[in-house]
Amino acid sequence: MVPIVKLSYMLDVRRMLVLRAVVTSGSVTAAASNLGYTPSAVSQQVAALERQAGTPLLERVGRGVRPTAAGRLLTEAAGAIGERVAEAETALADLRTGRTGRLVVRYFATAGAALVPPALARFRRAHPGVAVDLRLADPDDPLPEVERAEADLAIVVVRPGRASALPGIRLVHLLDDPYRAVLPKGHPLAAQRVLDLADLAAEPWVDCEGPAGPCREIVRDACAAAGFTPSVAVESDDYATAQGFVAAGLGVALMPETGLGNRHPSVVARRLRRPEPSRSIHAAVRESTLDQPALRALLAALSPPPA
Repeated sequence: MVPIVKLSYMLDVRRMLVLRAVVTSGSVTAAASNLGYTPSAVSQQVAALERQAGTPLLERVGRGVRPTAAGRLLTEAAGAIGERVAEAETALADLRTGRTGRLVVRYFATAGAALVPPALARFRRAHPGVAVDLRLADPDDPLPEVERAEADLAIVVVRPGRASALPGIRLVHLLDDPYRAVLPKGHPLAAQRVLDLADLAAEPWVDCEGPAGPCREIVRDACAAAGFTPSVAVESDDYATAQGFVAAGLGVALMPETGLGNRHPSVVARRLRRPEPSRSIHAAVRESTLDQPALRALLAALSPPPA
């Protein structure tokens, strides 16, 4: 039977690279000069690798050395390893500087329509090598995904005065999104440019904020501050459909500015006061990732430029 030489658990890659330097330069002395080592240190590294391999790796030829069959095998392997290490170093440098990578982003519908597309276009122009995985989520649901590192960034709505988040999560303010009164064009209040929120107290309402969540709380709290509870005539789960109900004269509604990008031709939007409800839109990220250049660049792209 052919004896089997059992190698140690793991060959030392650094020693393999020293062996490759010896083989390619043709002598221990030349390799030592190229590596900046002493000839004794190079010989010790090769001897240690031979002990790991359990077989000679070099043989003397005149004043130089040449590899044995085992030496050639490890030299070729060391060359491949060196190439992979160089590739890894380049890839790591690209990742560290934000030239490559992947970001997982969660957003809610109106942010997706008004905020995310132009921000993503700006980001991709500057960072074409970074992949961005976008997926729709409810405004108040994605925070646990960020905490579990299943998402790198989530766009969320935060109620005024409640800017706390989960431990280890940073909330970065992006913009304030004021609500507007949405009325049928022929409504008597449509002639006014600014309405007191209490002006809508006696009106039937089209509710478009869903059964729960921060957006619904913002609207309900504002109405309570104005001294009334809305009388809901129609419920809708999106702003476009709600505008259709308003246009048909079935009620009035409150919608954030970002939800009025595609205005129904038969409705008008009017500013509110006393109070003016507004939702605060933030990006939620993990504190531990804020030093990543690609993530910082995406945050910058999401922040609207000063007016």
